Amino acid sequence: MKKIILVAISFWSLSYSSQASENSIEGFWFASGSIVEIKVCQQFICAEVVHVITEEGTDPLTVLDENNDERKLRNRALIGINLFDGFEKELLSDETIKGGRIYDPRRGKFYSAELAMLENGNLLVEGCLLFICDGEEWFPLVVTINPDGSRQATPKGAQGI
Repeated sequence: MKKIILVAISFWSLSYSSQASENSIEGFWFASGSIVEIKVCQQFICAEVVHVITEEGTDPLTVLDENNDERKLRNRALIGINLFDGFEKELLSDETIKGGRIYDPRRGKFYSAELAMLENGNLLVEGCLLFICDGEEWFPLVVTINPDGSRQATPKGAQGI
């Protein structure tokens, strides 16, 4: 019986699935035409761009950070950049997370930001410049890593993607 349970656990781990949990912002999110993974990076919360949605035939790795204020960063790929700066990991348990900044690749700038988990399971991400704020909802995803290493993302629930 123990062998059967171990085999089942081993098989399950091969078809690993990751998703944003119900009460945490950690996990995968659909945001502004990209898939972002929110995770802890040392003492901070990171939001790494893991995929950019492109037109068919365009390699997502060729989408560059061409609007960045820093000229030397304009040739880097958007995939792999961290959109968050300064959000402390201790704040993960808070309903609203303040005290950090978010990078907007469309404008190439950082803005002071606030993150809030909504009742519907979506994440409200607001960036502010002085007293003017604008935000968008990020939608949770279930990301499955297939045996061949490829990933498949599907919406978690019906939050309105």
